Amino acid sequence: MANGWTPERRARQAELIRGWKPWNHSTGPRTDAGKAISSANREKSLQAASEAVEQARRNLVAARARLERMKNRS
Repeated sequence: MANGWTPERRARQAELIRGWKPWNHSTGPRTDAGKAISSANREKSLQAASEAVEQARRNLVAARARLERMKNRS
């Protein structure tokens, strides 16, 4: 409850949101400028995900190398 949301408050808010269904009123970007911003956000997200995957790959390669060095010491 550090953020002030008790389970009861969270449940009530979820019920209210399901009642007014804001996702049914969402239109997404309408203007060319808005669409460009949305597209740029997607590209940024994809780039960040790609970088995270590449970092995880590098970490795995490094861990495997450390493991091999440890095996060879024995």
